[in-house]
Amino acid sequence: MNVTTDTPTAPSAPTAVAIDWNEAFCSEGANCFRFGLDDSGRAYIGSTLSPGEYVSDSVEALRALIAAVKAGAADHLL
Repeated sequence: MNVTTDTPTAPSAPTAVAIDWNEAFCSEGANCFRFGLDDSGRAYIGSTLSPGEYVSDSVEALRALIAAVKAGAADHLL
């Protein structure tokens, strides 16, 4: 899994990626997250509060993460 921040001043900043973001999913208040894909099929998760920051991995890894969360793997965080 890669965690990325789009900061142009970082010496090893990755090149800009064109991400096709889905409409944000918002729970109570302003807690909004969005999912996206790039042209090469990588999956992205980002927050609308920090648009230049996101986590990326393969679509298969995103599927596994969502399945684990649905199965209760993150319930201890609630």
